[in-house]
Order: sequence, then structure tokens, then C-alpha cells
Amino acid sequence: MDKTIKAIIVDDELYSRDELKHLLSSFKSIQIVGEAESGESAVIKALQLQPDVVFLDVEMPKMNGMEAAKALRNLKKAPLVVFATAYPQFAAEAFRFDAVDYLLKPYDEDQFQETIERIEKKFVFAKSIDQGKHTGKLAVDVYGEIIYLEPKEILYLFRDKKLTRIIAKNGEYVLKTSLKDLESRLKPYSFFRIHKSYLVNLEYVSRLTPWFNGAYQLELEGRKEMLSVSRNYVKALRGRLEI
Repeated sequence: MDKTIKAIIVDDELYSRDELKHLLSSFKSIQIVGEAESGESAVIKALQLQPDVVFLDVEMPKMNGMEAAKALRNLKKAPLVVFATAYPQFAAEAFRFDAVDYLLKPYDEDQFQETIERIEKKFVFAKSIDQGKHTGKLAVDVYGEIIYLEPKEILYLFRDKKLTRIIAKNGEYVLKTSLKDLESRLKPYSFFRIHKSYLVNLEYVSRLTPWFNGAYQLELEGRKEMLSVSRNYVKALRGRLEI
């Protein structure tokens, strides 16, 4: 990579921040641009420094890591989040915020290496799309033939039992690839998770209608079906859609 990935370390304990700095110092792709000792400070630093990734502790006074991750996700330039904590019980909740990883203290060096590689791949892929070095098409196996779909032609994707179904302008396709994996591949484009089982292309959203219990229904251009938006995603969705 010819561009470093800017990182902020957030932990209320100085020793823990120093440990992360030491581990990250061995990766040339990572540039530590700031530190924070609280969730509130993390959000302020993110606004000021525009980091690419935030290494975030969970248990902190006042605004904890989960609350900070929620706030970071709503920023115009939302950074990637890696949770780094001594508490394993928050792992499931962490991935509601599209966390890259959930690292447990004391850190396993092999897992730490895998986390950095995962971050690097996301930025290399996004850069290749920006520079047009690759077409960035999604490969779909249809009866033994490989069809390449332009992400901009995909309206939405959803999980159906053990399969993922793709609804595109020119037809419907079925993949065995998980929705989580596809969400990662499509991150450079305008896709957004509206439900644990649905991922939509924001370019085609035409209407949001209140439903019940804080949930909404979503309409896409050229489609008759209504898609359910979980109340957990409504605020972030509106933040992405509205100017």
C-alpha cells in the first residue's frame, strides 16, 4: 500500500493504549494519528482527525464503546471499528455496528495480524475501485457459467435460509455466499443493511413509511414489494439518505 491507514486508539487505561501502540507500530500500513480515553473524546477526535479505523475499548465511564461506535457510525466519514476489550460478552452486540473484528485482551498476535490484514484488504479494494484498476464486478455462478454483475445494477440482497438472493435490474440470482461477506465486498458502494437479512442499494430507495414499534417499510424504484427496516437501523439509514 502506498497510503497509510489512519488509526485512533480509544481506551480509558494508559497501559492498554500503550500496548496497542506497540502492537500497531510493527505494521507499516497503520499510522496512529490520535488517542482518546473516553467515548466522548473518541467521537470528537474522529471529527477532527478523520481516521480510517478506530480501535475501541468497550467498558469506559460515561459513553461506553458501544455508544461511541453508534455515534461514529453516523459520522459523514464513518471509520471502521475494531473493538479491543477484555470483555467477551459484548461480541454479538459489537457486530451490529459492522465491526471489523472483536479483539480480546490479552491479544493473540496471530489474530491481531489477521485483523490488520482484513483492514488492509478493505482499503486496497476501495482504492482499486476508485482508481478504476479493477472492474469491481460481483461474480455469480449460474448453472456453471460465471456472470459478472455491476454493483450499481443490484437493487437489494437478502438471506433466504442458507442462500443469498440478489435482486438486480436484469433478473434474480442465487448465491451460497453469506450476506455478511457480500456486505463487506460491496462496502465501497452505496449498500446499507436495513435488517439482519437484507442489504439494499441506497441509490434506489424511493420511500420510507412508518410501520409499527419504531420500524419502517422501504420502497425501491421499480419494485412493488415493501422491505422491512429494523428499528435498530432506522436512524443510521436516514442519516445516510438525507442531506
